[in-house]
Amino acid sequence: MSRTKLILLGTGTPNILPERYQSSIAVIVDDVPYIVDCGGGALQRMVQAVHEKDVSALKMRHLTRCFLTHLHPDHTTGLPDFLIAPWVLDRSETVRIWGALGTQNLVDGILKAYAIGIGEHRDGLAPINHPLAVVVTEIDAGEIYRDERVTVTAFRAQHGTLDAYSYQFVTPDKTIVISGDTTPNNMMMKYASGCDILVHEVYSTQQFKQRSAAWQAYHANAHTSTIELAHIANQTRPKLLVLVHSLFWGATEAEILAEIRQQYAGEVVCGRDLDIF
Repeated sequence: MSRTKLILLGTGTPNILPERYQSSIAVIVDDVPYIVDCGGGALQRMVQAVHEKDVSALKMRHLTRCFLTHLHPDHTTGLPDFLIAPWVLDRSETVRIWGALGTQNLVDGILKAYAIGIGEHRDGLAPINHPLAVVVTEIDAGEIYRDERVTVTAFRAQHGTLDAYSYQFVTPDKTIVISGDTTPNNMMMKYASGCDILVHEVYSTQQFKQRSAAWQAYHANAHTSTIELAHIANQTRPKLLVLVHSLFWGATEAEILAEIRQQYAGEVVCGRDLDIF
């Protein structure tokens, strides 16, 4: 049995959809979860995975590590839940957050914004006797985390003008690369080469043509088209390509997959919330 699982918690975008919560992924190794991004609805999906998919690793007390690719809201609006909700229940360990420059300010702001509620739970009638301890590491490119189960390497993404990262997770039996939001770049070619699973954002090339000139200029400099992703996959040859943060703009899953498959013959799936690989 594989020691490593990949669970898609949120496969959506800033465009709110009922069936796709915002960006969040869990890499689970030997029942220890490592969360990548925490967009809106991430905690609800984790609870759903526990109850509907029997993923006990995502129980509240285990949620202590989160790696942020960048600080856009659709990748971070679930962070207050991640920090506070498990602490109110049964998590007593220190929470550790890794992310780009500005992550400390984000976390400090969350804790300040919710200080009244946190204080009431800690000092009021609720039987919570442990502090809400959070340690933030603002990262640069390179190895940022290692334990007996996993090595995490961050490498630069290109997402407009933001400080943004992609991640490579190397476990005893899998190499998983998670793009975050990015345009094509040489670092992806390096770190995703021969990986077991490449989880990559994408937008529809065909529907892109219907966007306004201003939005075309933005997306071309912030995201990856199906044609570009097919090229990346042809160069890196992942065993499995998983599409997330898909900007459909009216295209269907079948249509966006067809755009990829026109130029890429490898295994590719359009990820959905709560898919497990």
